[in-house]
Amino acid sequence: MENQQVLKSGEFLVREITPAEIFIPEEFNEEQLMIAQTCRDFLQTELYPIVDKLDAPDIILMRDTLKKAGELGLMGIAIPEEYGGFGQSFVTQMLAAETIGAGYSFSVAFMAHTGIGTLPIMYYGNEDQRQRYVSRLATGEMIGAYCLTEPGAGSDANSGKTQAVLSEDGKHYILNGQKMWITNAGFADSQVVFAKIDRDRVLSAFIVERSFPGVSVNPDEHKMGIKGSSTAQIFYTDVKVPVENLIGTRGEGFRIALSILHMGRIKLGANVLGASKKAINDSVKYANERKQFGVFISTFGSIKHKLAEQVIRTFALESAIYRVSRDIDIQIEKNKAEGMDKGRASIEGISHYAVEAAILKVYGSEVLDFIIDEAVQIHGGMGYSAEMAVERGYRDSRINRIFEGTNEINRLLVVDTAMKRAMKGDFDLMGAADKIMALSGQLAEAKPEPESYFDEKMRYIRNFKKAVLIAIHGASKTFDKKLVQEQEVLNNLSDMIIELYIAESTCLRVNKLETMKGSAAVALYKDMLDVLVYDAADRIRKAGCDAIYCFADDEKALALVDAVQSLSVVAGFNVKESRRRIAARLIEDNQYKF
Repeated sequence: MENQQVLKSGEFLVREITPAEIFIPEEFNEEQLMIAQTCRDFLQTELYPIVDKLDAPDIILMRDTLKKAGELGLMGIAIPEEYGGFGQSFVTQMLAAETIGAGYSFSVAFMAHTGIGTLPIMYYGNEDQRQRYVSRLATGEMIGAYCLTEPGAGSDANSGKTQAVLSEDGKHYILNGQKMWITNAGFADSQVVFAKIDRDRVLSAFIVERSFPGVSVNPDEHKMGIKGSSTAQIFYTDVKVPVENLIGTRGEGFRIALSILHMGRIKLGANVLGASKKAINDSVKYANERKQFGVFISTFGSIKHKLAEQVIRTFALESAIYRVSRDIDIQIEKNKAEGMDKGRASIEGISHYAVEAAILKVYGSEVLDFIIDEAVQIHGGMGYSAEMAVERGYRDSRINRIFEGTNEINRLLVVDTAMKRAMKGDFDLMGAADKIMALSGQLAEAKPEPESYFDEKMRYIRNFKKAVLIAIHGASKTFDKKLVQEQEVLNNLSDMIIELYIAESTCLRVNKLETMKGSAAVALYKDMLDVLVYDAADRIRKAGCDAIYCFADDEKALALVDAVQSLSVVAGFNVKESRRRIAARLIEDNQYKF
């Protein structure tokens, strides 16, 4: 893996990727599959029988269930062995996150503990902090929380008011402030708390124990969904935090917070993948049991359309998730080879892929919302009943578009971060755009004869990239530094980039899968790819044209719109039959097995 070329974050915009360069889920090894099965077994035996009690809510039961997961080693998958964990790869961590994602509010509590509640200490803490805290968090002896958000500081995290002042004897920081929307607040033993020291402009990060005098926790909030997870406000009144509990260096907290958010976003993408597969399974099982007009509703074309679309979007999300997960593993190993501390090597590897993290957070959360909404619809009136799992899934899904930075913020980050990485020299975005704009005549590649199936799809992908670059070029040249204020245009550009990345990831996966299993084995996956690319082309065209009309005058707009439209042309086909074939396999298997 060390010898592989590292793809920079956002570089997919200007570089053609080959199937050999990506990892696909069909390449999981036996150990990874065993870990996933252990997670599934835990949900079946320990979680699902008590899920109603957890949602009562019963935060003591939630704490005890988390500790059971810790006893089984599920909390130490990302933690090195010397601190009581298993030291697994990032791909494996994502597979575990995906599997646990089917666990409703438990998955929120679990991921908060294993991710943002533990890893800031693992990645940025010193050896003493890792031994004192990480080793106990990895086994579930301690439960962790992450305390960043304040009443006046949500998306603008650095505007927080919580203060830390060094005591006269220099042994403690005296902490005063308030945090809100804190997951696991009701029972967490340790908290990663962000505050400004004295009059610092940026945050610092501290490890605070619940038992420290002056720490008080409000009763749990009443929430629309994820009712089983403890969410509450925490107050700090003259809390004496030992100076040795400062994480990293003074003023490094904002960087820690941003890096951990990148990790949280990408792991949320895996979480919602697991929830999506659970919702699909609930959908098809109900459709195969429910009769109307004397037949099972799974025989109806409208239901088949819904089932197929659930599968296509889930398969596409999965393709993108494990593609970037392997990229992260390669980057982490590169960082270690260059002598970086293992904690810093990991978080620097993860946070490098900020563009992809934002893409997966947005796409994944919106895929789950779509899938669970359709699951409720397939269930009809029963979908609205608390007797059915999809009712809980529907409510629990909604928070994912707000968690880890709202989708609105993340859409802006997709474009902004890609452009900043390009300006930093990671790849030549504007140079590639300038070359396309300098071309005269037909921008879209002519169809060669003969042309293989995947050659055709990759030609479409290359055309999509040109369309994206044309829109980015025009917007950046027109608005220059004021582009950041044009959020509607940035949203258009972001949507184009998201569609491109998802389509390319899926195409590369299906192509690689064919080399592994042969043409006959991937016929249904080609159906999925056909529908996905066909729909992506339309969405790219719409978003591109919307953006162009915002920055170009009539004559220039017509030329650019013509270019984007020509670059988003794909061959038509019978989408109904493709979806029906996909649905037929799902209906036959009675669960997601793709």
